[in-house]
Amino acid sequence: MKRIIYCLVIFGLTFVGCNPMEDVYDEMETSEDIIVGIDNYTLTSDDYADLELGFGSFSSVEDAKTMLPGFIADKYPFWGEGSSVTIGYQLYVGNAEGVNDYTSATEYELTTADYASAGSDAFGFYPDVNATAEIPAVLDAQFAGAEEGDMLLVKYKHYTEVPDVGISELVNFGFNGDLSGFENISVIGDDQEWHPSSYNGLEFAKMSGYVSGTGSVANEDWLISPAIDLDGESNVSLQISQAINFATDLSLLNVMVSSDYTTGGDASAATWEVIDFANAPAGNNYNYVLSENFDLSAYDGQTIHIALKYESTDSESATWQIDFLTVNALGITGEYDSKGEYFVYEDGSWELAENVYYLSTSDYDSMGEASGQPGRYDNFSSSIDADSYIPTFLSIKYPYAQEEDQIFVIYKYFSSNSGLGLRGQSYMFENGAWMPHQSTISTSLQFGFEDGIWVPDNTIRHTFTDADYAAVVAALATEYPNATSSMENYGNMDRRVGNSNEWTNAMVLDAIAVVLDIIDPSAEDEQKYIVTINVYNGSNTTEDFAVIKMNGEWVYQN
Repeated sequence: MKRIIYCLVIFGLTFVGCNPMEDVYDEMETSEDIIVGIDNYTLTSDDYADLELGFGSFSSVEDAKTMLPGFIADKYPFWGEGSSVTIGYQLYVGNAEGVNDYTSATEYELTTADYASAGSDAFGFYPDVNATAEIPAVLDAQFAGAEEGDMLLVKYKHYTEVPDVGISELVNFGFNGDLSGFENISVIGDDQEWHPSSYNGLEFAKMSGYVSGTGSVANEDWLISPAIDLDGESNVSLQISQAINFATDLSLLNVMVSSDYTTGGDASAATWEVIDFANAPAGNNYNYVLSENFDLSAYDGQTIHIALKYESTDSESATWQIDFLTVNALGITGEYDSKGEYFVYEDGSWELAENVYYLSTSDYDSMGEASGQPGRYDNFSSSIDADSYIPTFLSIKYPYAQEEDQIFVIYKYFSSNSGLGLRGQSYMFENGAWMPHQSTISTSLQFGFEDGIWVPDNTIRHTFTDADYAAVVAALATEYPNATSSMENYGNMDRRVGNSNEWTNAMVLDAIAVVLDIIDPSAEDEQKYIVTINVYNGSNTTEDFAVIKMNGEWVYQN
């Protein structure tokens, strides 16, 4: 402490040249006065985050031994040789038997077609539908090759109110004064191409191979939409409003769709499907015809381009006008709950798995939707402990639970290391409450500072008690009569060199061995002790002796 005071005084007088605390640290590091500390510390949630342990526990003792020395060095930067720190931490000892079967099960999310096969015209089951009863028939159709014991986590939507079903517009290309971002490609006929036009207030895209004063001219011109992302969409359809005049061969005018065209690429190299509208212009006037919603569900979930391909010849050049083009999907509005159930294939049929429950979105919400609560993001994490919420949830859901009832609860868990995944826990109803299986235990490791680094250390500290002194006297009185007599009288060891009552180092080791064989008879090799003994060396004080068990014998540590 004096060094710090002196440096601060100098700093206060001079205000020049150096960082005074750096001088203090340098002096501490070079001083012979080593700081020897002993501490007990338990890791906090912030410490686990700093160690990048998203689950809030160590996977093994070896991991703890490897990762904690650096943590200790940062926490106790000025402690030196002989220091000792005991770290309390959580050790993962494994899930309850059977949890992994559920967390690793194959997941299957019902499709629109699955719901349709169960009689639903929406993206989920209606409120009055028993989803559990409908799902096995869906699985029979989807998993025809199922084998005995196969398990599935089936995810589905269950509406909490009757939904409104209709057509929703995903994207609309209106060609109002421009070509709506379409790519304009002229293959043949450089002087003619698609262009925005208008008539009597109506704006549209137009193409014609007719040239005033010349007549019909051969052309091939493409108007290709930007990429249309249908990820997550279902029952996609296309609708167009168009007018065609001066056409006798409508095969020269085609609306097409492709899932392998890339903007800026070669249109002729892509795969295009011609769309054959039932409601289409006859080709002999400027009356606009609105097509039906043409089914594009084969492209659900893909990225597509829509193309308008115009061709003309020296003898025919139609005029083609597009008012708008829309891509639609089946639109559903209505509140729903995202659920999941486990099914097992047994004796040739899919059966609901017993004694397991998968948390739904409404379940998370029921536990609180504020920041730091499960319903905020519908998951648990290292800062939102599942075992702090689920027992209460189960007590509400199963108010008539009986002693030793057991259930697996599977839930979403977010880890800073691995992201969002599934975890599970087994809960048993005991003494009137739901109790979680103990998947982690509280334990500790001791570390010592040796040769400039922190290392795992099993050293036990022991201070001689009155009983220990008495045990030494009883065991060694014959071998060391003077020394033990003095010990019995004064309750210490005489360490004065040459004195008739002196306890030499070899004699002290014999005494320590007597005591340690009594208090720790099953100590294994390499077990370390630091033993504190009352001594007299001209004054009453204490002395520490470091010993280790090697080949069944207690010896001094090197």
